[in-house]
Amino acid sequence: MKEIMSVSGERRFRLYVKSLNLKSFRNYEKLFIEFSPGTNILYGSNAQGKTNILEAVCLAGTTKSQRGAKDREMIRMGSDEGHIRMMLVKNENEYRIDMHLRKSGGKGIAVGGIPVRKASELYGIAGIVTFSPEDLRIIKNGPSERRRFLDQILCSIDRIYLSDLTIYNRCLKERGALLKVLHDQPGRTGELDVWDMQTASAGRKLIERRTAFIRDFSSKVSEKHLMLTDGKETLKILYEPDAEADELEEKLKKLRNTDLKLKTTGCGPHRDDLRIEADHMDFRSYGSQGQQRTAALSMKLAEIETIKEARHEMPVLLLDDVLSELDEDRQTALLSAISDTQTLITCTGIDEFVHHKFTAEKVFHVVGGTIEE
Repeated sequence: MKEIMSVSGERRFRLYVKSLNLKSFRNYEKLFIEFSPGTNILYGSNAQGKTNILEAVCLAGTTKSQRGAKDREMIRMGSDEGHIRMMLVKNENEYRIDMHLRKSGGKGIAVGGIPVRKASELYGIAGIVTFSPEDLRIIKNGPSERRRFLDQILCSIDRIYLSDLTIYNRCLKERGALLKVLHDQPGRTGELDVWDMQTASAGRKLIERRTAFIRDFSSKVSEKHLMLTDGKETLKILYEPDAEADELEEKLKKLRNTDLKLKTTGCGPHRDDLRIEADHMDFRSYGSQGQQRTAALSMKLAEIETIKEARHEMPVLLLDDVLSELDEDRQTALLSAISDTQTLITCTGIDEFVHHKFTAEKVFHVVGGTIEE
């Protein structure tokens, strides 16, 4: 990635988070922190608030918590509202992103003081990749984790996909509500025809986009995995749709009676999965813990490469206590891959960085909702 050098010789990256201002967010009553455009380490004991800082950056940049938390869960206990202000530098231009969280529901978002009506309007401002120990377990966890991983990448690089996913989820919600009503009124089941058509229409677009994406993404994963295993394993990512695009509407009709009984939609992209295999071995079920972690790391490195290509810039990386989960070789591979982007890293100590002779521009000690630089 291209770097911009200041007169003083300080590295300036094309995209980086300049500062973060929090009020009544998680365990922080008030916080202001300025980051380096290079590598930033936040260290301290567990449950002190390190991950909360990464969560605030992720939330301000993408409107979503990497933990999957709801807005009201991120507001400091005893407060009704929480606030985040993030200053972002992109191509030497500054962007101020303000986020207002309310326990009563709904979040307010503004960019440069101008209210944003839809979360999708943040698309294109910041590319952010998060990496946590939970990501290392994406292989052995259930299909929902792999779908979340897939959707997260596609939403960050494709605004149309984000819109299609939003529409599909809305159709699922409306169809599900109707199923509950019709459960006790079987004579009105014909009302499902409209929602079957709309759900299938939105679902087809997701299936087609996922199919095309996985073909390219799998080759990137294979390349990263060959590097991590010294050429000993060739990893493949295979898309396993619950229904083919042109068969989705017919399958919805076929399973209608079952859906009415269970009061939920039992087929569609929300039940898709990804198969992760090497030498015809399904890592989801049969891979060792080491193989699963290496496969997950390969997928995250491929995610970074994908976003870099799609957005023509390196994303901001948020690494949440992930180094302790990797052996020395994997740590070295990850650290070398992030050398040319802004990175925020949390850890309980800084010994691993000293061991790797890894340079950090700023180091912060996090203790009980306070920070010392």
